[in-house]
Amino acid sequence: MTRCPCLSGMPLSECCAPIIDGRATAPTAERLMRSRFAAFALGDADYLLKSWHPTTRPRSLQLDPDLRWYRLDIIGRSKGALLDTEGTVEFVAHYRSPAGSGEQHENSRFLRDAGEWRYLAAVGPPGR
Repeated sequence: MTRCPCLSGMPLSECCAPIIDGRATAPTAERLMRSRFAAFALGDADYLLKSWHPTTRPRSLQLDPDLRWYRLDIIGRSKGALLDTEGTVEFVAHYRSPAGSGEQHENSRFLRDAGEWRYLAAVGPPGR
């Protein structure tokens, strides 16, 4: 059994894989954030683009093969529940590279688009 990279404690096949491969949709903004982290960890740029809001989505995305994403800490969330249309998720994503360890601390904004959660953009300084 392969554990999900999002560190939910669940198997990948029951957690983020169904969202990444399109068999399920993320019910909340946090679940979309977790699936996007898992996609970074798995190197799935196609899913990252698909889960990006069309108003801010880049044309293409090149992932750095030297970065290994290994831990996701959810710091907080605002809205983004089952009945919401927008929400934010603050997180710290940890990685290792040939240059050493690092982290990305972000407060991400999510919107529902055609009934599905999409990543919009980072908002303000983390923790705000």
